Amino acid sequence: MAQRADILELDCQLTRDGVVVVSHDKNLSRQSGLNKDVDSLDFKELPLYKTELEIYFSPGQFAHGSDRHMIRLEDVFQEFPRLPAIVEIKEKNEELIHKVANLARSFDRSEITIWASEKNSIMKMCKAANPEMPMAFTILRSIWILLLYYLGLLPFVSIPEKFFLCFLPTIINRTYFPFSCGWMNQLSAAVTKWVIMRKSLIQHLQDRGVQVLFWCLNEESDFEVAFNLGASGVMTDFPTALRRYLDKKEEPRAPASSI
Repeated sequence: MAQRADILELDCQLTRDGVVVVSHDKNLSRQSGLNKDVDSLDFKELPLYKTELEIYFSPGQFAHGSDRHMIRLEDVFQEFPRLPAIVEIKEKNEELIHKVANLARSFDRSEITIWASEKNSIMKMCKAANPEMPMAFTILRSIWILLLYYLGLLPFVSIPEKFFLCFLPTIINRTYFPFSCGWMNQLSAAVTKWVIMRKSLIQHLQDRGVQVLFWCLNEESDFEVAFNLGASGVMTDFPTALRRYLDKKEEPRAPASSI
């Protein structure tokens, strides 16, 4: 937060005793070394994070922190009451969805807490639980919007979503490996680069009130690609590097001189 982040991206899980915690993984092996699921433990039983944790989108690099405790979503809302947050729901868990919805209401932040999920069925449940919270595109909705764009029909179709969250195709086969097979990753990189990396698409979405955020970018060259495309923002594991890049871009240029 010292780097003046504009928005948080939070993956949430539910403990056995019904506490909403911020955790990327359901299983705790990668994060803590304990081969148990979050929902099999009470909140007080959750293990500490590892002293060093390999960064998911930067293999071979590790994060360190002084506080290794898992945190409740409620604690995040208390600490940052007016900071927008994207809350991703990965599983069809009605109790989790309703607790997130109620937390957003109780902290009077429904309008700045964004629903995110890959699946349409989960997003439908999220929207029903708290319709005041903005939505991000699901995978199927993203594909549908891209199809409409290339058919020339997108200007004539309503867009209820407010956030388009997408991986940057240039990170495939470098820091992001969606498939175990190398040639599948290469093919995926080529196809998605052609389909997604269109300034006109991004501009159209923004003109329609949709913020376009690319994830998960950890290198300056990727920041450059995303912002050159016109992205509203990027998600990163290295906010200090992103802040340094943004500050450098904002520095006024010295006037040109001639001899």
